[in-house]
Amino acid sequence: MGPNLLYNYGEAVAMILFVIGFTNLLLQKNLIKKIIGLNIMDSAVYLFLAEKGYIEGRTVPIVVDGIQDVEAYINPIPSGLVLTGIVVSVSVTALMLSLTVRLYRRYHTLDLDEISMRLKKEGL
Repeated sequence: MGPNLLYNYGEAVAMILFVIGFTNLLLQKNLIKKIIGLNIMDSAVYLFLAEKGYIEGRTVPIVVDGIQDVEAYINPIPSGLVLTGIVVSVSVTALMLSLTVRLYRRYHTLDLDEISMRLKKEGL
């Protein structure tokens, strides 16, 4: 046990995934690829919360066999945050994809620079 990289490999993987998603979000011009980058970032945050919420040797907070000691159970808040985040993420992804479909139908491209240029030509 300790704060070394091998012990905290789950957190390190979450950070690497977040950086990959953030880089994808910043550098890609295609809207679908940007949405994928945002979903990678979401997954990294969920992995990080799950890693931080797990404590080795403890169980889920369901009272079994009369054990009511707080030290026997993990904290349920990170799990609840992950579940809530997944629901919000799916909703945001659906909204982004529907807006992307609308943009494609109007401008016949998914390139963000091309869409911005056409918007400037239209005077919007």
